[in-house]
Amino acid sequence: MSTDAQIKEMVKQKYSEIALQDKEGNASSCCGASSCSTEVYNIMTDDYSQLEGYNPDADLNLGCGLPTQFAKIKKGDTVIDLGSGAGNDCFIARQETGEGGKVIGIDFTPAMVEKARANAEKINFNNVEFRQGDIEKMPVSANTADVVVSNCVLNLVPNKDGVFKEIIRVLKPGGHFSISDIVLVGSLPSKIQEAAEMYAGCVSGAIQKQEYLDLIANNGFTDITVQKEKAIVVPDDILSAYLSKEEIEAFRSSGTGIFSVTVYAEKPVEAKACCGPDCCS
Repeated sequence: MSTDAQIKEMVKQKYSEIALQDKEGNASSCCGASSCSTEVYNIMTDDYSQLEGYNPDADLNLGCGLPTQFAKIKKGDTVIDLGSGAGNDCFIARQETGEGGKVIGIDFTPAMVEKARANAEKINFNNVEFRQGDIEKMPVSANTADVVVSNCVLNLVPNKDGVFKEIIRVLKPGGHFSISDIVLVGSLPSKIQEAAEMYAGCVSGAIQKQEYLDLIANNGFTDITVQKEKAIVVPDDILSAYLSKEEIEAFRSSGTGIFSVTVYAEKPVEAKACCGPDCCS
């Protein structure tokens, strides 16, 4: 994982494998909805099933929060979902924005985009679309979205600063985002940081919580609020693939915390243009 390109290719391959599983296979595997913990992908997920618009076919249990629950989506809004997977958050956002709005899902894994499009066709949502693309360079025009959501995706992207620059570009002035992600307080063991599977599972790609919030502020967002936070405990049977018993004990006692956070922030309304010797009030 020495280069950004190699990291992104590894993530794409892993999530392509998950997307290509059938529903029964996904439900019985540790990448899916089972309770086994020999994979890291499913240990952080929240229960979507009570939210309106929930589509079980689109729920691969890969998230770490419920960003749409906090996203303040209104009827008629245009919503962009970053790392849209099989479409779960998009369909819930569609329930909020209604027939008069629009939802755009962006994912860089072709198999996920294909799966999401098939799910949208089944439920006949003609104002939900899925685009293949990189969220560091979104296939979306500037000032398009009222709301941006994302669920456990930015921690998979090496250039997180680039993603926040893209978010503020595609949001309309006065628009906002609600993003669930994984952050750290303290340092992970080097063996965890270097593990490809732990990166694809959203752990070793996470950055410090304060660094994450600083990135948001430094890109010009305002009203930054942590809407929800929960601690993530990585089970010993996962850690034992990378750490000895003694190393696990040292990690547990180190004070390092892994957290799922849902963060809200707004793009400022742009200043009005000057209309003469004195600017408009």
